[in-house]
Amino acid sequence: MRRKASPLSLILLGLGIFLLVLAPMLAWYVQPRAAVNPIDIDTTAIYKGTGSVFDVDKVETVPDTPITITQRVRGDVSDSERSGKAVWDVTTTVDTNKSLPAADPHDALDFTPHRYVTDRKTNRPAHCCEEKPYIEGEAYLKFPFDVQKRSYRWWDNTLGNTVTLRYRGVKKIQGYEGYRFTGTVPAAKTGTRLVPGAIIGEPDRGEVLAEEWYANHGVELVVDQATGRVLYAQTGPRRTLRAPGGEKDAAVLLDAEKLAFTTATQKSAVDQAETDSGLLRAVGQTVPIGAGAVGFALAVAGVVLVARGRQRPDSSENSQQLLTM
Repeated sequence: MRRKASPLSLILLGLGIFLLVLAPMLAWYVQPRAAVNPIDIDTTAIYKGTGSVFDVDKVETVPDTPITITQRVRGDVSDSERSGKAVWDVTTTVDTNKSLPAADPHDALDFTPHRYVTDRKTNRPAHCCEEKPYIEGEAYLKFPFDVQKRSYRWWDNTLGNTVTLRYRGVKKIQGYEGYRFTGTVPAAKTGTRLVPGAIIGEPDRGEVLAEEWYANHGVELVVDQATGRVLYAQTGPRRTLRAPGGEKDAAVLLDAEKLAFTTATQKSAVDQAETDSGLLRAVGQTVPIGAGAVGFALAVAGVVLVARGRQRPDSSENSQQLLTM
């Protein structure tokens, strides 16, 4: 008697082998290609808090002023596709209630446009596509994928340099757990500005090229471990003017100990992080593990059925039987 595999056994064996091949492909090939910075991003983050703000009309610093920071990030799809990088145009505005709502962002207390370009896989700054300013570091608008429990060099756009943010454990934002990083910025000169001498305590001088100084009471970022998305951000900027060569602040332009993501911004960031990290987890872990387990079971079942086979009389044996009858 000879053995012949049944169609079912061959189907099970083939499907099992297919799933066994698919599992590592999803984990090692598809998942890394899914973990890339998007090029069609369009998000808005809003910070709110109170602090001291220099009032141009009153020519003095007014305390306890409501402050709103609006950060808009939009991807330049055309430049991104052409360069192979993630090209994001960013505008940051600082407003008081006096300038909100603003028909034109240039009417804000402070308006800063810039272009941020990154390697889509590593999140490292990529210097191309009319990037401005020249950004360095490992994190800025987001952290790299697969965030580690270590310090990161975060780009502070006001400082024009990187700041070390240290890992401080985990923290839940809107019920979703992320990695927490903190750091501070000591006072540093960031530029000069032509102002009336009276503003910096020198009324006898018409206009003075005052020094601009910046510090930060504290930066706190909570990020999603899988995607590097910022779930919560808090900053405490202090911007002042000093007389040329002065060692003390002569005027306070902005001083806020805590400006933080609004609840709506937090919820939006968490929702997106849950979606994106869930997709990465499915492609990199859940589906490959499931496919591997099912594929192994089907392959084993197919092999067993093939081994058993269906026994059919051989044609030569049938002829011999007829001759002996």
